[in-house]
Amino acid sequence: MTGTLHICGTPLGNLEDLTFRALRILKEADVIAAEDTRHTLKLLNHYDVKKPLLSFHEHNWKEKLPVIMQKLRDGQNVALVTDAGMPCISDPGQQLVDACLCEGLPVTSAPGPTALATAVALSGFPSTRFVFEGFLPRDSKRAKILQEIGAEKRAVVLYEAPHHLKELLSDLLEAKGDKNVAVLRELTKIHEEIKRGTLSELLAHFKENEPKGEFVVILAPDPEAVANVVADTKKLQDLPVSEHMDFYLKNGMDKKEAMKQVAKDRGVSKSAIYSELLSD
Repeated sequence: MTGTLHICGTPLGNLEDLTFRALRILKEADVIAAEDTRHTLKLLNHYDVKKPLLSFHEHNWKEKLPVIMQKLRDGQNVALVTDAGMPCISDPGQQLVDACLCEGLPVTSAPGPTALATAVALSGFPSTRFVFEGFLPRDSKRAKILQEIGAEKRAVVLYEAPHHLKELLSDLLEAKGDKNVAVLRELTKIHEEIKRGTLSELLAHFKENEPKGEFVVILAPDPEAVANVVADTKKLQDLPVSEHMDFYLKNGMDKKEAMKQVAKDRGVSKSAIYSELLSD
């Protein structure tokens, strides 16, 4: 009998977010493969879990992958964790999961927190469709990806470290224009913070207030993308103007933007929309 690889989600910051199932798996595993063993040890000590730890991260995965694979072949159960959130989501683990599936070794998941889903829910932006880019590369590929983001109509979710946040906001402003954005930091932790505004506003804010903590940046979807999620049987332009406005206001636009988009949808002037709203 071979062992099973368990992909375990761990807290983003608040240790109470570890699931009962993940805790049980960590207690029962023969070995825990961790991105940073020192970081994971704090979590294990909090829950009084005593298990062997094996380092597995982006710099040593080629060396450690065969070691873990052999343990699984020998019947040992391995729990894979990263410093925070779900392994394989902008974190180590994909190569190990791929190797196990290719060899037919059992893989399962004890799902847990992920900064991606948490931030999308907290942003207040429409979440029916979005694009996840993770950490943008810092090499020659960056310019091409920024160009693609500039043309993207759906919401775009990115991760960033504090010392690169201002550069990212500046690059997005150049690529996308002064669009609405949500910047979230230190999710689930004491200093959790959500800021929304335009890219230029938040760039100015962080120039005056040095970024601290880990960040998720979410670009709001373009109005056309938001409109496209409405069913054909209920076209926006068939709604009363006030409801048409409310649709955009609830999906991240300010009043001026919403009025402009409503006028565009209906093929009339902004002043006509303004007058009709006043008469309601």
